[in-house]
Parts: sequence; structure tokens; C-alpha cells
Amino acid sequence: MIAKKIYKSYDDLEVLKGVDLQVNTGEIISIQGKSGAGKSTFLQILGSLDYPNSGEILYEGENIFNKSQKDLAKFRNTNLGFVFQFHHLLDEFTAVENVGIPAMIGGKLRKEEIVNKSEELLDFIGLGQRKKHYPKELSGGEQQRVAIARALVNDPSYLLADEPTGNLDSENSQQILALFKKLQKELNQTIVVVTHDVGFAKKCDRIAYMEDGIITKLTEN
Repeated sequence: MIAKKIYKSYDDLEVLKGVDLQVNTGEIISIQGKSGAGKSTFLQILGSLDYPNSGEILYEGENIFNKSQKDLAKFRNTNLGFVFQFHHLLDEFTAVENVGIPAMIGGKLRKEEIVNKSEELLDFIGLGQRKKHYPKELSGGEQQRVAIARALVNDPSYLLADEPTGNLDSENSQQILALFKKLQKELNQTIVVVTHDVGFAKKCDRIAYMEDGIITKLTEN
């Protein structure tokens, strides 16, 4: 996925001022910068949750913003997985039911297949014994791992995470980092993560530093 000259303004506030970034398959790349640098806005546009004023997001050579809204929604559901600072689990559903929601929306799998896949993902992330628990019965770290499993249920090409450890203590943050590394190693998952956690960022393959609406530096770890 390649971002080219992404500009975004809200009224008179210019948030992104020509962001360029290539995300390589199978890498974990973190985006760092001070509050207000444009990190989350850029991630939203990279994930097609918001539109730029100008610029392109190229996926397999095609600008995704040339798609109709219907086709873009289908692309997003099929190719992108999202993890946010707040897990946004539905309280009335169990862990396994929460994980399966994007697959239900996608409509490609039968209910039995969705349940089986959701259970396999919970096993993979180490929550096999918590499948039938409701969010209120899970710790903050467990809830975030369920949210990650939910983001993976449609086998996305890219996992986009916005401050996934922002509400977690250091131990749980390390567990999320270890999970991301496991996803990369065993599934060749490509992950883009916005984080203020310097230690977390330094364990990623690359760091893109944002300042005043542009990427000012790219470093390899």
C-alpha cells in the first residue's frame, strides 16, 4: 500500500500537508509524533475511513478512492482490519460472537464457519478459555486482544492500529507487542500502528516520524 501526497484540511485547519508513505508487505511499521501531528488522521485515511482533500492511497496500483462508496466499504471489510485505543466490543455478545461480527457483515462464510474461525483466532491469541465470556468478564488486555482477533477474522491484508496500548499497563502492552510479532512471524501480517509508546515503536521494523502534518523521517530498527 502506498500513500502519495495526502492532504487533509478541516475548514481552515490544515492537518496533513502532503504525506508520502509506502507500507511493505509483512512489516510492522509504527507512526510516531506529538499530539496534533496528524498521525490518527493519516491512519484514518490510509484505512479509507476518511477521505483526503487530495492525494492517493494505492492498493495493488489502484487508487482506492476511485471506488464507489459501496465498493470502498467492501474493500475495507475484506482487506483492512482495525484496532483502536478503545476496544469497542459489544457488551451483549461473548468474545467469540464479537470476533465474528465483521465476518457476519462480509457475508462470505456460513455461521458455523464464522464460529469455528472465531474460536481458532481466540485460541491463536491465547484466549481459548475465554471464548464464552462477555467483555465485562475480561481484563482490559484481554478485551484488546479480542478486538485484535475481530480485526483479523476476514484475513485482512493490513492491520491498522491506533494507540492499541494507550489504555493498557506496561505488562499488557508487552503482550500486545508480542501478539503483533506473532502475527507477523506466523501469518506474515502487515501492521501499521500509531503509538506514543517509544519502547513499542522501537520493536517495530520501521518508524515513520510525523511532524506538522508530514512525515519528516523514516528509520529502520
